[in-house]
Amino acid sequence: MIGGIGVPELLIILVIVLIIFGAGKLPQIGGNIGKAIRNFKAGVREDEVEGSRQEQIEEKTTSTKEETKV
Repeated sequence: MIGGIGVPELLIILVIVLIIFGAGKLPQIGGNIGKAIRNFKAGVREDEVEGSRQEQIEEKTTSTKEETKV
């Protein structure tokens, strides 16, 4: 399968990571990756909330402008 990553490829990557970083650093690296993913998800949620707030403000502004025209 071209472009697919299977179990043998993942094992090779794991062995290379173990050689480069050592077994003692793996929990620390995993924890840092987990924190990064959590922060990324929180940032995405913040952007979604901010975007919906901006849409609400724009809707209120548009409806106010329409009311003043009538």
